[in-house]
Amino acid sequence: MMKDEKKNRTRWLHLRLSEQEYKLLQKYFAESLCPKLSDFARKNLLKKPVVLKYRNQSLDEMISELARLRSELNPIGNNFNQAVKKLHSLSRISDFKMWIQSFETDKKILFSSIEDIRMTIRNLAEKWLQS
Repeated sequence: MMKDEKKNRTRWLHLRLSEQEYKLLQKYFAESLCPKLSDFARKNLLKKPVVLKYRNQSLDEMISELARLRSELNPIGNNFNQAVKKLHSLSRISDFKMWIQSFETDKKILFSSIEDIRMTIRNLAEKWLQS
């Protein structure tokens, strides 16, 4: 029956708003999932429920955590690249031994960060799937 009602909408309602009222209406409309302003206004006027958008806290946490992990990975990647360049320029074995020790430390840090990223993504995906 609702579809028939939509097809038979022949009455117009003209409404004047102040600039401030219109901005407020636009703000509330933007916070809703209504596809059109007329749908939003109709639901409000007829006291029907309006589904609102909400911030997904899990998604916000995921973005924050991924940004943190990315900032940790950037310097590690730079150190790794510098180490590889250094390897190409080595001429003495003692320099090479020092590089190997440094490389092993950087490699452990890198692999630990990658594991953190993997676990964070897995945990956030599980939370998201449960919601």
